[in-house]
Amino acid sequence: MVAKLTAEQRAAALAELSNWRELAGRDAISRSLVFADFAEAFAVMTRVAIVAEKLDHHPEWSNVYNRLEITLTTHDAGGLSKRDIELARLIDGFVAG
Repeated sequence: MVAKLTAEQRAAALAELSNWRELAGRDAISRSLVFADFAEAFAVMTRVAIVAEKLDHHPEWSNVYNRLEITLTTHDAGGLSKRDIELARLIDGFVAG
């Protein structure tokens, strides 16, 4: 089982993830993305889905046309874990350019 991040680990990780925000009332992080159109949003979702499956760590998300809302938390750990930080970094890499 993956361990929940300590307060120090959490603070350090979130300092590097400037596009992600903590969710009130949940031990989770979230990011909102807006793309040019549905096809671009779906392409990013597909890339994330492939990586998430390989990592065996899946995001909570919703998509409406060109908008994508992503929430990351590790249910088995009861909150934010290194898996969430790793997936957030990968997602950031997909939309960085």
